[in-house]
Amino acid sequence: MLKRLHDPDRLVPLALLTASAAALAAAFAGEHLFGLQPCILCLYERVPYAVVLVLAGLALFLPVDRRHRAFMVAACGIVFAAAAGLAVYHVGVEQHWWSAIAGCAGALPETMTIESLKAEISAPSPRKPCDEVDWRLFGISLAGYNAIASAVLAAASFAGARLLFSEQRRSRRSAF
Repeated sequence: MLKRLHDPDRLVPLALLTASAAALAAAFAGEHLFGLQPCILCLYERVPYAVVLVLAGLALFLPVDRRHRAFMVAACGIVFAAAAGLAVYHVGVEQHWWSAIAGCAGALPETMTIESLKAEISAPSPRKPCDEVDWRLFGISLAGYNAIASAVLAAASFAGARLLFSEQRRSRRSAF
């Protein structure tokens, strides 16, 4: 098992798996250890990391050839690119560049029906508004850092997929 992890073809999926697990661990630590209350967009931003955990895990542990592993790594890049887009949207909401989705409002809407009031009352816990920033470092919010990290991981995924594809072509040429 450990011998397979040292295979150069598996280093990119291993790095993506590790980065995704670290990002999710940091998000859960911020929430449960440091009391940072996530908004609904914060929760949505965790989903791509979970998807990459699955894709990178499959690329790492399934006995597939280099081409299929490269496709899975490229799929991770697409997921990270979408995650970067979502994080940029969240930063825009925080900066009031555009309005948030309906579920981001922290306050109750002015017009409510009895059914929507019942739904609000029975909701498990109120979420904070998406434009409220709890924590910044050097003027950048967690959503901003997520946008940067997701963009870097998308670029790394695409570079890793390209490397795996080129190695696939190179090994195919040397076979003839």
